[in-house]
Amino acid sequence: MDRFDLSYEHLLGIRFAINAFIATTIVWFTLRWLGVGNPIWAIASMVAAADPEPIEARRMFRCRLANVVVGCVVGFGMLLIGDGSDWLIPFALALTVLISSYLIRIKTMWRQAPITAAIVLATGITQGAKAAGVESGLRKVGQVIFGCVVGIVVSWLMSKVWLVKPPPERVEEDELQATA
Repeated sequence: MDRFDLSYEHLLGIRFAINAFIATTIVWFTLRWLGVGNPIWAIASMVAAADPEPIEARRMFRCRLANVVVGCVVGFGMLLIGDGSDWLIPFALALTVLISSYLIRIKTMWRQAPITAAIVLATGITQGAKAAGVESGLRKVGQVIFGCVVGIVVSWLMSKVWLVKPPPERVEEDELQATA
């Protein structure tokens, strides 16, 4: 394959690079302006939701958001009713995975649920304060949501500004996936 081939996939790669640049700039400077010392959770979430194809970006946004909510609910619940024991984390993560896998059933980004629960619980346990865990968890979840929103908005806007048309066989494949 020629290095300068401007196929559909190459154009999407270029658009994704531009999406990442714009969205990272928005996330980084906005959160730094708001006093967030390390906005890495927002940036990671933005990258996950900034797909160059808007349909995929929306799907990733919904999946990530659903699993973040599950992780928060379990993490906050275990933190508030638990005794602060180190054993809360393995139990909470196992419970989070079961809820995400068997009740929510959104396989894409399902790892986000236990990660979020771990963030909430570990902060509360290591600082010895339930309030610290709740506060830290809410901050991190806020960053995740902000990053996802910026990622999906930039992806949508870029798809309107720079239309990259898929080849006909790709359109048929996407239509089959949408109806499945």
